[in-house]
Amino acid sequence: MKVLVVAALVALIQGNYATLLIKGPTNGVLEGEMITVECFYSDSELNISQVHFEIFSKYMQRWSPVFERSWCYRYLEVERTPESLVLSIPVAGSYSGGPYRCVSDAENVTESDKSSKPLSFKVHYMRELFLSREGYTSYLGIPQELKVQSGEDVVLKCSASSSEEPSYFWQKEGSDWMLPSSKLTLKKVSAMEGGKYTCMAEHLSVKSLSKKRTISITVLPEDAAWYQSSNGQLILMTTAAAVALLVIIFSMSVFLCRWAKRARTSKGPIDDRSQKKPIYKASSESLPSSCGDKQPLV
Repeated sequence: MKVLVVAALVALIQGNYATLLIKGPTNGVLEGEMITVECFYSDSELNISQVHFEIFSKYMQRWSPVFERSWCYRYLEVERTPESLVLSIPVAGSYSGGPYRCVSDAENVTESDKSSKPLSFKVHYMRELFLSREGYTSYLGIPQELKVQSGEDVVLKCSASSSEEPSYFWQKEGSDWMLPSSKLTLKKVSAMEGGKYTCMAEHLSVKSLSKKRTISITVLPEDAAWYQSSNGQLILMTTAAAVALLVIIFSMSVFLCRWAKRARTSKGPIDDRSQKKPIYKASSESLPSSCGDKQPLV
């Protein structure tokens, strides 16, 4: 008898204190993989129909609901079963890390049991490597073959957008040296420094996300013309673009000035009143009048 009473008390306690639980990835996931998050009650007999997902917006700093038919979250799919609520992300992106939680809309639920604990996971990714040269804007990429003059300083920087700051290494083809840095500095280069250099970036958590990019550095002879180097070609291209823009602006200005001049000098419509004949008193076109002058009326 006592055993039955204890069992009933345990069942009653569990029923009163049944909480919302959320289950999903515990480790990091790769970008592009499918993610599944499930929401359910600790007591499977409770109704899940009044439960929805919420996602925390890092930009707005607030929780936003995610329903089965929400146009705001088209990259999410929500499916409801009798026992649980399932949220699926077909293609995980860098923004898919959450946090997520389950929230109940039922009125008879206490505030402590109204929502589950937040679930957050990391989405690992690494974009393609980008090479830039010191002294130039980062928006200007460098060519696959970099031509430099003898005695010139070359400073290259390797970077990549990643979920974690990667480790960078520089290596020269045919050499056993390796530089553990994102920046490659070559002071007063000579023909010996010419060759192919490879920048490698390794993700700290996922080694398969490692990237690399190779660039060829050609050191020109001392008697080479300045415009043969990559710097010279860049200056020529920039100058040509500036000259073309000035020519276009000048041509448009001349056209507008000529058009405005023609508009000012063009004659307007002929005044028909200047072609009218004078009307005299004795003429057939005149009106009866008591005046006896012979001057035209108009």
